Amino acid sequence: MAEGAEQGPGAEQPGNGGGAGSPRVSIMASASTSKYNSHSLENESIKRASQDGVNRDLSETVPRLPGEMLITDKEVIYICPFNGPIKGRVYITNYRLYLRSLEMDSALILDVPLGVISRIEKMGGATSRGENSYGLDITCKDMRNLRFALKQEGHSRRDMFEILTRFAFPLAHSLPLFAFLNEEKFNVDGWTVYNPVEEYRRQGLPNHQWRITFINKCYELCDTYPALLVVPYRASDEDLRRVATFRSRNRIPATGGGYESDDAYHNIELSFLDIHNIHVMRESLKKVKDIVYPNIEESHWLSSLESTHWLEHIKLVLTGAIQVADKVSSGKSSVLVHCSDGWDRTAQLTSLAMLMLDSYYRSIEGFEILVQKEWISFGHKFASRIGHGDKNHADADRSPIFLQFIDCVWQMSKQFPTAFEFNEQFLITILDHLYSCRFGTFLFNCESARERQKVTERTVSLWSLINVNKEKFKNPFYTKEINRVLYPVASMRHLELWVNYYIRWNPRIKQQQPNPVEQRYMELLALRDDYIKRLEELQLANSAKLSDPPTSPSSPSQMMSHVQTHF
Repeated sequence: MAEGAEQGPGAEQPGNGGGAGSPRVSIMASASTSKYNSHSLENESIKRASQDGVNRDLSETVPRLPGEMLITDKEVIYICPFNGPIKGRVYITNYRLYLRSLEMDSALILDVPLGVISRIEKMGGATSRGENSYGLDITCKDMRNLRFALKQEGHSRRDMFEILTRFAFPLAHSLPLFAFLNEEKFNVDGWTVYNPVEEYRRQGLPNHQWRITFINKCYELCDTYPALLVVPYRASDEDLRRVATFRSRNRIPATGGGYESDDAYHNIELSFLDIHNIHVMRESLKKVKDIVYPNIEESHWLSSLESTHWLEHIKLVLTGAIQVADKVSSGKSSVLVHCSDGWDRTAQLTSLAMLMLDSYYRSIEGFEILVQKEWISFGHKFASRIGHGDKNHADADRSPIFLQFIDCVWQMSKQFPTAFEFNEQFLITILDHLYSCRFGTFLFNCESARERQKVTERTVSLWSLINVNKEKFKNPFYTKEINRVLYPVASMRHLELWVNYYIRWNPRIKQQQPNPVEQRYMELLALRDDYIKRLEELQLANSAKLSDPPTSPSSPSQMMSHVQTHF
């Protein structure tokens, strides 16, 4: 049916598709830095009093990953949208922008991966009047903007602008993405999580009444759309031949694809899902950003949110996925999902349908496999949709398709709080590193490009980071269930804006404490483990008690007493 961290990166601690066609469903029976001097911060020591009067020793250096180099540092004024101008020092590495407040009454820190930056603009000019009117305005991909004012003399912002531009957009300056410079080591290899053959065998087990058949693997520029066929177990090869026939008859990449003819298929139901294209989704997210950052107009909040149409798009995607899952599970039908290209709305629908159908994908490892299989291996154009290392922020190919999918997953986790092994922080971490360029997981448009760049050999997988910190990402309310199909309610009354993601930078909405939700998760997990341990001990003690042989009565009176006791 188809289309048509640790504190996460960018932590701010205050004080502060496809094509234009409509989706449808067919149901069938190391960077060079010689120009810049590296500054050593090893001897830096800054002490100041916090608002509660306790001295804080900030002598620690700027956090750096293995392979991360400091490029420059500069004194600036951070124009905080919540607390006003704050004097600070900004440090720029080949991976992040890190700002530390220098004011006695502020403990603000900004830690922003450069991959999150979408656009850098100069603010004001040499003759600009007004305090803090001269500096840089930075637009980020994670729903916020950063503004820095500099001294209005000479060309005080030139070096900061040039360095940020160079390392935030490395591909535009013939530099490697940071993932290829990252030297982090983990004792788990995330690249081994997904094995296509093993996953196919897992789906083919008799206790699974459905399986996935790949029709086309996306290579090069994915000039043909992939199709995914969900077929009943033990389906005949005729089903596969029909899909192959469909693919050959409708392969028209030069004209934007096509859709099935009723003449080619008998006993089919053709459904168009009205899910909008990538351009509509991009504009919808821009409207969300306008209403959540930096100011929220609470008196018109509901009407403002409705005007973005973001939740309406979420509803349509979920509705389509539910239709796919229902036809496969209840109707025992085969479902062909496709759209003009196959790497946007198709991936959304198939992965969400599989999440509904197969409880395995609701585990941490299962979800990682789902993303690897349906998004990465199948050819979602991450490079084009996200713009990794690319300065062309206005590129028409940019679109929040994967973000939309993760939002849908979050909506499902809200409706089924015990069905998912992973928690909200797991989803937020995935989105943060979708942009960060710290890992190779979401780089490039297709498998062939990743193979040419030797991504699995030269970069680290995001799943390595997650799988060595699994406890941090576990849902304490998770109850493992086998073969339970989930059908979320896809109505506007049951959908809500994901506040902890979209509005997390606003301290008035969410108290900026060191990961309070994560801390609560850890406490609940520890409590759960304690209860499980105590239960096992009680069961063991009870089992031992029941296995003790009863003492045989030695006389008629004792025997009668024994019988009466048991009655």
